[in-house]
Order: sequence, then C-alpha cells, then structure tokens
Amino acid sequence: MNKVMKTDAEWRAQLSPEEYRVLRQAGTERPFTGEYVDTKTEGVYSCRACGAELFTSDTKFESHCGWPSFYEPSAGDHVTLIEDRSLGMVRVEVRCASCDSHLGHVFHGEGYPTPTDDRYCINSVALTLRTSASDK
Repeated sequence: MNKVMKTDAEWRAQLSPEEYRVLRQAGTERPFTGEYVDTKTEGVYSCRACGAELFTSDTKFESHCGWPSFYEPSAGDHVTLIEDRSLGMVRVEVRCASCDSHLGHVFHGEGYPTPTDDRYCINSVALTLRTSASDK
C-alpha cells in the first residue's frame, strides 16, 4: 500500500472536527449514532482520511454493539493491529495501513457466528461506503 503522509495542519484542514478526533486522535464515536451501524448496502468501505479500501459489505454483520462490525478486512495488509492498553484494559487497535488513522478495535473469540470469530468494531466516521452506483 502507498503510504499517505500529511502534517497535522493538513489533516485538520481535510477532516471535520469529529473525523479528526476519531481518525487522528484515536477517539470513539458514541454507540448507535454512526451512519453505517445498520447499513445493509453493498459496496466497499474505505478509509475516510485517505480512501484506502478496508472492508467489504459481504464481511459486515450485525453484532448489536453500536458500531459497524466486520469479520475481516478486505486484505490483511490494508489494516495494522496495535496493542492498546488505554482505559485500563488490553485491546487491539485497528489502524489504516496507508495513513495510520485510527479505525476502531478488533475482538476475537466472542462467539459470533462468523468464519473468523473476529469482530472488527469500526467507527462509522472513519469510513466511506462506495457503492457501484456511487462510482458512476
């Protein structure tokens, strides 16, 4: 993947305040408020900051956790996983491999009926859904 390098000022100019807070400061949007929580539209979910392809709609599933959930990225090298020890717990943070933006977290072994037993819990504000209709 091509690496996207921008200054903090460039990210601030490109992103809305909420997008910047989540993508560049590792924030989290409030549960059940994101535009893609209940979306069933077919397409590709890309990084809102750089446009890199991250997830496809055929790996999205209903987890009822308050954020869009996917069981795997579109390609393993499109995201990076980093141990996150914030908030007094150990989690695995998911970042865009292209621009290093915070996307959310991945959880394993929660019993969801998915092929991978993983739940990539991703902030809607970190994503842009591209459909075949939007590509025309």
